Amino acid sequence: MQKEEIFDKLEANHEQFINYLDNLSQEDFEFAWADKWSAGQQLKHIVLSVRPLAQGFILPRFALKMVFGKANRPSKTFDQLVQRYNEKLQLGGRATGAFLPKPIHFDHKAQLFKTLIRYLNLIINNLRNYSEQDFDQMILPHPLLGKITVREMLYFTIHHVFHHQELVKQYLSKKA
Repeated sequence: MQKEEIFDKLEANHEQFINYLDNLSQEDFEFAWADKWSAGQQLKHIVLSVRPLAQGFILPRFALKMVFGKANRPSKTFDQLVQRYNEKLQLGGRATGAFLPKPIHFDHKAQLFKTLIRYLNLIINNLRNYSEQDFDQMILPHPLLGKITVREMLYFTIHHVFHHQELVKQYLSKKA
């Protein structure tokens, strides 16, 4: 996937997630099945997961290269990255620390949407000057996947929001 297609998919998947959650009632937005996250917590988790990217991509490329280094392998494809993420989840990988959301009230939904859109726009705008080569040479740390290229991080971000939307649908389908 090339840069512009990545940007389009980032926007489309996050817009779809926001639209889906925006149509939930307060009861559904706050519903948590068993010990799983509510839709509001899924939203907060997505915001928490894109925030470091929005903040990190403000830095100059040379600074990111100095801190995290360069890739020593080619980027995985989107499907390979998704497969690797799913394998990590099957092995028990879960969000930890700063990525764990507290309960979210329905009244916070609109502000979280605005924050998510702002972060996404920051990510895309700050990456517009990156080359395709930058996407494949620069690496970033991921809490579950380890060091991955910028391209892989963006693939993850595209899939991650879809994954959490599917979880919301799955949990709401179990609602009695």
